[in-house]
Amino acid sequence: MKVNVQHQGEIFILGSATLWGLFPIVTVLSYHSLSPLISLVISSFFASLFFAALITKKHTWYELYNRAAVKNILLSTLFTGIIYYLLIFVGLQFTTPGNASIVALTEIFFSFLFFHVFRREYLPLNHIIGAFLMMTGALIVLFPNIKTFHQGDLLILLASSVAPFGNFYVQRARKHVASETIMFVRSALSGGVILLLALCINVPFSILAIQNSLFFLIINGLLLLGFSKTLWIDGIHRISVTKANSLGSIAPLLTLFFAWLILKQPPTLWQLLAVLPILIGIRLLGKQTNVLAK
Repeated sequence: MKVNVQHQGEIFILGSATLWGLFPIVTVLSYHSLSPLISLVISSFFASLFFAALITKKHTWYELYNRAAVKNILLSTLFTGIIYYLLIFVGLQFTTPGNASIVALTEIFFSFLFFHVFRREYLPLNHIIGAFLMMTGALIVLFPNIKTFHQGDLLILLASSVAPFGNFYVQRARKHVASETIMFVRSALSGGVILLLALCINVPFSILAIQNSLFFLIINGLLLLGFSKTLWIDGIHRISVTKANSLGSIAPLLTLFFAWLILKQPPTLWQLLAVLPILIGIRLLGKQTNVLAK
């Protein structure tokens, strides 16, 4: 049976979210010997290699010269690859991971505001309800971690408000070139900029420290910043960013599962209570509508 475009997009986003659920686990494991900034730089380098290999295999290096896509790729790199990740990185220095995760959920709101209010893109009622339930489930998961508001929370909030701009330009670029072309440029350029920043502020690192974390850096670069982001871009090429963000909010729940499986940290009652609204939200977001977009 042929899978329609909407269902393809949903499958891609859920696949991306499943992999992204591993990201905090793998990243924390890489921090044992490296700073977060150096970890991000090296992970971006491996991601660049991954996308370069895909481009070489498909013989699509010529897409780098596509004038219709270059501007959008560069803007998506600026908003997502540089501004977004830098705000997240700096913000995490001044707040708790739990608070940061909660504030990051506002990306769903900012995406709804940007795409469906300002840009007037159509979104069915069942998708709106599904998005609300997904966000509710994620809040239930993270509710016990809410303590106080830190200055880092404001930086995470700013990062979440920037994310829709990056996704908007990615969608526009994806109409002209493949996902791997977009991500190769983004990984290479953002990794270079962040490396320069790390050198400017004298972030310490050593070859031995890199060797000790090499396995986790390769996983981060090839699988998480690499393959999972390809799934994400191909997903938002097929479905709305708001819907994709809502489906992607299952990632925190998956992170808890992986933490239990890998780090032996069992889920709490609050976390288990979140399963029902998240599953209902996924079901509603997966339903098609007969109403045509205006």
